[in-house]
Amino acid sequence: MNTIDLTPLYRSTIGFDRLAPLFSRVLGADNTVPTYPPYNIEILDENKYAITVAAAGFSESELDINVEKGLLTISGNKVDKEEHKYLYQGIANKAFKRKFDLTDYVEVTSANLEHGLLTIHLVKEIPEAMKPKHIAINQEEKVIEHQSEENVKIKAEKTV
Repeated sequence: MNTIDLTPLYRSTIGFDRLAPLFSRVLGADNTVPTYPPYNIEILDENKYAITVAAAGFSESELDINVEKGLLTISGNKVDKEEHKYLYQGIANKAFKRKFDLTDYVEVTSANLEHGLLTIHLVKEIPEAMKPKHIAINQEEKVIEHQSEENVKIKAEKTV
């Protein structure tokens, strides 16, 4: 197995400590890429996405969606009590598990199953505190927008 030394990256960056486990998972011992079930990842808007999984033959009760520590897991377990005699079987009825790594601030908002397609909607909501802001140099203290109105009035009275 190949290993990547990320030490130079850590010397000049902050907050990228999740990269090591991500690279380990991607470059892990299991290099086979699952092909079932097929899926699409779609950009709906600037911060909205959708993952559509072809789940033909699966009912809602046979599908499971979990999000834990930035990992979205979609699994299906077909429960077919009837025995069928197929002349040809092109629709797979096998269990599956698909995993998707989610970046920070990406949340699953909804999921629906329609016409054999499972669609999971995601949105990336960056908190106000994490959005870029301009810092003035050699300026008196400025009131930050997300403070309460009471704090703004107090600081305004002090400057007068």
